[in-house]
Amino acid sequence: MIASPPTPPEPAPPAILSRSLAARRFYKGLGLVFLGLAIAGIVLPGLPATPFALLGAWAFRRGSPEWAARLDRDPRFGPALRAWRERRAVSRRAKTLAVVSMAASYALLWASGASGLVLGLVAATLILTSSYLLSRPSA
Repeated sequence: MIASPPTPPEPAPPAILSRSLAARRFYKGLGLVFLGLAIAGIVLPGLPATPFALLGAWAFRRGSPEWAARLDRDPRFGPALRAWRERRAVSRRAKTLAVVSMAASYALLWASGASGLVLGLVAATLILTSSYLLSRPSA
């Protein structure tokens, strides 16, 4: 049996550039902020990296095709971005880290003595968010 050569990854969708220079600069700046938060999320426990990388990719597609392509090629963020864009899939590891981080955040909020109303609102938000996340296909 002869192995077939690996198929190259699908090219990224074309950028949706904004028409005005001011809008492109705004989206590029927004993309840089989100990318910075994603990088911080790699090293800071409790701060998710993937959602910020997704937001950064979205903003770069509107403001800077060069940065969008660079983010797609990045070995840390590229696979997760492609899985989301192509199949709306999230890795099992990312799902686990997200749910554990949400639970830890809630536990810290509870331990800090937050009011019942705040705890209820945060619990509802975290339950809805984790339910959506866990309903996504695994990459």
